[in-house]
Order: sequence, then structure tokens, then C-alpha cells
Amino acid sequence: MEVTRRQVGGVVILDLDGKLTIGKGDVVLRGAFVDELDVAERKILVNLDKVKVIDSSGLGELIRCKVTAAEKKADVKLLHVNLKARKLLTMAQLVGVFEMFDDEKMAVDSFS
Repeated sequence: MEVTRRQVGGVVILDLDGKLTIGKGDVVLRGAFVDELDVAERKILVNLDKVKVIDSSGLGELIRCKVTAAEKKADVKLLHVNLKARKLLTMAQLVGVFEMFDDEKMAVDSFS
């Protein structure tokens, strides 16, 4: 798993590439996310467009990121959630936990 950081209109976008699974994938996401919160970023968009596989640990890490963000008065949203990840969120009854977008501009605009 690789995480690339970029900023658009005051929103930090974390582009994930690889497998968001137990072990390295969830640890890499956690590290990148905590780094953003440590520099006082309050608007974070997680782009899952290039995530090939997501398992329950990856889903758990996304939820942990959401909870950590809320504790720090930050907001996290998801971009390009693929069908398999949406099904996983639905089965876990977590669809309403995240705002999800298929369009980056709409997602960025939703923070204002």
C-alpha cells in the first residue's frame, strides 16, 4: 500500500494505491492519517480509487480514522469507493458513517 498526499482547495487528499488489508495496508493508512492530524489538517478526503482489495481490517482502519478525526474535530470523507467496499460497508451497516463521493470536485466542495 502506498499513500500519496496532495491538497486541493484546503482539503488534503490521501490517494491510496494497493491493498487495504491486515498488516502493512492498514498500518500505512493509519500512519499517513495520524501525520495529517498532527499538522492540524481538519479536512481529509481518502481516495480509494486504486485500492485493489479491502478486508475487514482495512474497513476497521477507515472507521478508526473517522473516530480519530471526530475526536480532533476534523472531518474525513471517502472518494471512489468501489462496489466491493460499498458491499462491505453495507454488510457492516456502516454506509451512513461515511460521506462517499464518486466525483472529486463535489467531494472537495462538500467540505465548505
